[in-house]
Amino acid sequence: MEKDIMIWLGLVLLFLIIEIATVGLTSIWLAGGSLAALIAATVGAGPVLQIVIFLAVSFLLLVFTRPFAKKYINSQHVKTNYEELIGEVVKVTETVDNLEQTGSALAKGLEWTARAEEDGEKIEKGALARVVDVSGVKLILKRYEEVEK
Repeated sequence: MEKDIMIWLGLVLLFLIIEIATVGLTSIWLAGGSLAALIAATVGAGPVLQIVIFLAVSFLLLVFTRPFAKKYINSQHVKTNYEELIGEVVKVTETVDNLEQTGSALAKGLEWTARAEEDGEKIEKGALARVVDVSGVKLILKRYEEVEK
């Protein structure tokens, strides 16, 4: 019985240390489940019941509190430079041709190497294109066509 208490106490501390080290809401749910199992062990529950309580509480905490925590704790996520570019319309400054390995575009005042999303597609100099991805230091572009209203 005392051995079970020490194991669960050790797991609570381990999961809390991992959570503090990662700060990514990765193991806090398991720490809660371990704490519930620790309480069950102190009141005399058997090892099987302790494990069932650990699994059930961990799962319930994960399911019911993770969406809330992600919404409010990670709400201040700041996009990095490349994430802000995805979806932007840019001007092609050198014809984009994947087969010739040429192309550049102006995005947010900076010149970027550019490639087309499809290998056979060419995007002519002066045309507009939409950034669909960033691969390393290259913009991946798709020809932009304005929709007339």
